[in-house]
Amino acid sequence: MAGHSAFKNIMHKKGRADAARAKMFAKLGREITVAAKMGMPDPAMNPRLRLAIQAARAENMPKDNIERAIKKAQGGDSEAYEQIRYEGYAPGGIAIIVEALTDNRNRTGGAVRAAFTKFGGNLGATGSVSHMFSHVGEITYPLSAGSAETVLEAAIEAGADDCVSDEDGHVVTCGFDGLGTVAGALEETLGEADGVKAVWKPGLTSPVDEDQARSIMKMIAMLEDDDDVQNVFANFDISDEVMKRLTAA
Repeated sequence: MAGHSAFKNIMHKKGRADAARAKMFAKLGREITVAAKMGMPDPAMNPRLRLAIQAARAENMPKDNIERAIKKAQGGDSEAYEQIRYEGYAPGGIAIIVEALTDNRNRTGGAVRAAFTKFGGNLGATGSVSHMFSHVGEITYPLSAGSAETVLEAAIEAGADDCVSDEDGHVVTCGFDGLGTVAGALEETLGEADGVKAVWKPGLTSPVDEDQARSIMKMIAMLEDDDDVQNVFANFDISDEVMKRLTAA
């Protein structure tokens, strides 16, 4: 079981209620505002904004919130955010990539470094671990979208690179640059996706023991709880038995 994705699924299932959803909407809104500010406010003319809106819709973000985030960029009084990628190692030599959008590099850098330090990790230079990952697009659908064969055919037709189906649903992957196009084509065939996002997919995953897994999961939770952090990716793998014990509480 891929550690981080399994951890994310369980956290969603356990539910962090309205506060977590509000935090997620705030992060999605920040990405929409930055995308709209960097290019045209029309998603048809701005690929990054189109992708940000697709991701927000996949998380059931209200239309009013999306439109408000776009208007915030047009108002000219929105904060000047910059995109930063942090890279380093968690316990057990596990590679971690942290993506942030911040209006205060010092604040965000300090918070990220504190999380790495607290749980026995080491923050490295940009590029120190990203070569272990591929930057790709990931589109997820529920099982109700169709059979594995149906979704695979739709994915191939849309220009995707791969599709994996299991008891949790369908995961379609494609090149990062083509994510918006592939997601749009799949939406016409299969309907709206559960998730549309750019991810750092590890080339290989590394197994961890229970103590390491506990520290890594706490570290990721602390990072993701930071308002400036948009995404966290890792290359660890946790056995089903260990995952059950860690999430039993």
